[in-house]
Amino acid sequence: MIKEDLKIVFFGTPDFAVESLSRLVDGGYNVVAVVTMPDKPAGRGRQIQQSDVKRYAVEHGLPVLQPVSLKDEAFIEELQSYQAQLFIVIAFRMLPEAVWQMPPLGTFNLHASLLPRYRGAAPINWAVMNGDTETGVTTFFLKHEIDTGDVIQQRSCPIGRKDNVEVIHDRLMVMGADMVLETVDAIIAGTVKPIPQDQMLTAGQQATPAPKIFKDTCRIDWSRPAEVLYNHIRGLSPYPAAWTTLINEEGQEPTTLKVYATGEPEPFAADAKPAPGSIRADRKRMHVACGDGWLEILSLQQSGKKRMDTDAFLRGYVLHPTAHCQ
Repeated sequence: MIKEDLKIVFFGTPDFAVESLSRLVDGGYNVVAVVTMPDKPAGRGRQIQQSDVKRYAVEHGLPVLQPVSLKDEAFIEELQSYQAQLFIVIAFRMLPEAVWQMPPLGTFNLHASLLPRYRGAAPINWAVMNGDTETGVTTFFLKHEIDTGDVIQQRSCPIGRKDNVEVIHDRLMVMGADMVLETVDAIIAGTVKPIPQDQMLTAGQQATPAPKIFKDTCRIDWSRPAEVLYNHIRGLSPYPAAWTTLINEEGQEPTTLKVYATGEPEPFAADAKPAPGSIRADRKRMHVACGDGWLEILSLQQSGKKRMDTDAFLRGYVLHPTAHCQ
């Protein structure tokens, strides 16, 4: 079989998936249809927004399917009508068995972690939040339990000390697109030798979860160690962003601050241990006390304002001597 004869249906929604889809199309692979999320209202104006994958597909004349339910009989019938031999899934919903078992060559997923580490919805965030120094991408065949299928290929990349989620996301997006093409080529050539994830775990080791991130996950607990919070903040930057509540002088309404970047953790002086959340600031710099040291806030966003460097924030916001974060 040659790549032009292999019919592929592509499933995906965000920009992370667009890189792989565009590489398939530009490479001459036969993508016969694209499945993505239904259009939905977003933003302050609640205007109807198309997914990144849909916008790309429409621009390149690819048929687009947007089922509300992946179990809908009409959708299943339409999907079958394309007679695709292979499905590729990137950053999409969990597929029902009737869908992922449909193509004769199987359905594979590109996941942004080194499985079995970080199974779940937010693998890039959790790898950075946990202070890992390495992550990567994995392609694997789908099975019943999410992110547990047999591994086809993996490739690792470093996480730098100052890297945030945006940096790692973009790095893995490109690396993942390379691997998607390599995986398709290996499937065409019949050289794939999948490895069960259980065989990749050493004795006593367990798979690592990467659950969906909620607002409470993003709240900064200043009683935690400075190193933990340094990783927490860059692991959520720029989206969805770590946040804290700034309490200024008595009688003034508290304000929410999103924190995007900090300096390296700094130890307390030997004779001092301020309460967690205490602020040390001048006209240009602001440090907040953690459980065992200081973090300098470098980039933030006050509720209702734009993101800015801290010195710009301090030029327009007068901190009371008793101001603190909680």
